[in-house]
Amino acid sequence: MTNNVQTKAKEQLTNEEIAEKYNNGRKVIDFVGHKKIFFGISIAIILIGIVCNFIFGTTLDIQFSGGATLKFSYVGDLDQNELYDFIQDKTTDRITTSFSSDLMGSTGNNVSVQFSGNDAIATDIQQSLEKDLQEEYPDNEFTVLESSSVDASMGVKFLLKCLSAVAIASILMVLYVTIRFKKIGGLSAGVMALVALFHDVAMIYFMYVIFRMPIDSNFIAVVLMILGYSLNDTIVIYDRVREERKLLGRRATVAQSFNLSCTKSLKRTIMTSVTTLSAIIVVYVVAVVYNISSVKGFALPMMIGLISGCYSSVCIAGALWVMWQNRKAAKRAAAKAAKAK
Repeated sequence: MTNNVQTKAKEQLTNEEIAEKYNNGRKVIDFVGHKKIFFGISIAIILIGIVCNFIFGTTLDIQFSGGATLKFSYVGDLDQNELYDFIQDKTTDRITTSFSSDLMGSTGNNVSVQFSGNDAIATDIQQSLEKDLQEEYPDNEFTVLESSSVDASMGVKFLLKCLSAVAIASILMVLYVTIRFKKIGGLSAGVMALVALFHDVAMIYFMYVIFRMPIDSNFIAVVLMILGYSLNDTIVIYDRVREERKLLGRRATVAQSFNLSCTKSLKRTIMTSVTTLSAIIVVYVVAVVYNISSVKGFALPMMIGLISGCYSSVCIAGALWVMWQNRKAAKRAAAKAAKAK
């Protein structure tokens, strides 16, 4: 019995041996050992987001809540806050404004005014607002470009369809991970990947709340893109874990295998994220320079989502998977001990 224990102890690799033999002598980062720090950071951000949500509330774009939009063109420069206050004084409905510039130069500057609660903009109201703007800003030559409206019930249906798309995408992703990574505990890998995806969705949502941005179709597009991006990062790490587990066998713990796998994948993960993030930053800067609000509303949450996706894949999903595997191992050991008695 003593010889068997000594043999197992000799077979068990230390962190230094793993670094020397399997990581070319470079240090293996202890991601699992620092899981409390990672979890604490995420929990703190989520708590801040919840507090902001209670303070500011959630604003839905008229695509989801229903309402109407008037789009005006104008020339020259003007104070955007002053224009917002002027239009808000002319109506009892809550409004939001977004500004953009026509890069082709055909309509100059544009402002979209969104009215909540309207099924449609009556012609007389539209003409009255246009006249008021022309009188208040005679040098800016305000002209109505287009008007549109969304019924509230249609907005709710559209929101439900978008959320359904997110839910279906998440379920299919988990099923894929579960089937592909059976050898390392497919269900646990899939469930923890889903937890990481929920983490990323929460980060994007709270960004909208904190920056007081209305949730619109851009939100759904960003969420779907980040789900795919984050899951891809997680799959790369899981794939490396599968390879390292095959190589190390029982000579290393689950945590050691994950730390080694994540350390080897870290450079690729960071480089991919930095490259993608750089492109999105360029898009955001161009949108800010030309005041393209629709592009800004897409690029900013994308940047937050990319950072969160990289972070959750490395620091959240893997650590949770290791905890699940350790708990399963402890249960099996307890069951064997009970049978032995």
